Amino acid sequence: MTKREEYEKKTEELLLPIMEENQFELVDVEYVSEGGVYYLRAYIDKPGGITVDDCEVVSRRLSDLLDKKDFIKDASYILEVSSPGLGRQLKKDKDFDRNMGKEVEIRLYKSFQGRKEYKGVLQAYSKDTVTIADDKEGLTLNRADIALIRLAFDF
Repeated sequence: MTKREEYEKKTEELLLPIMEENQFELVDVEYVSEGGVYYLRAYIDKPGGITVDDCEVVSRRLSDLLDKKDFIKDASYILEVSSPGLGRQLKKDKDFDRNMGKEVEIRLYKSFQGRKEYKGVLQAYSKDTVTIADDKEGLTLNRADIALIRLAFDF
C-alpha cells in the first residue's frame, strides 16, 4: 500500500462515523499533489445535494480528528470537503450503481473500433468491464482500457 492509499484509507475511516451521523454518503477521498501543493479531498453527497454548511460541518469535524491522529507526516496539505460535482469520474462500484441507466461519456487510452470516445447509457459493469448502450447497440469495454468515465452532461 502506497502512502497515498494509506492516507486515503485512514481518512475514510475517520469520515465514516461523521457520514453516518449526518446521513451523508462518502463518495471518495483523494490525496494528491498539484503544483507542489498537497490536497486531502473528501467528496460527500446526500439526497437533494450537499450544501456549503454541510461541507463546513464535515470539514471542522474531520480537521479536528486529523489534528489528533496526525498520520500525514511527510508534507503539509490543504483539506477540502466538497460535493462530487458534475464532471467527477465514476470510480467505485457505488458510483456505477448510483448512475445505472444514466448517460455516461467514456474516453479510452487507445482507439477501439476506430474511436477513443464513446457516449451511451450505462447498462452494466463488473470488476473487469463496463457495458453501455449507444445509439447503435450495446458495447462492452474493458475497464483497464478506460481512461475516464463520467456522467454525460449537455449545456
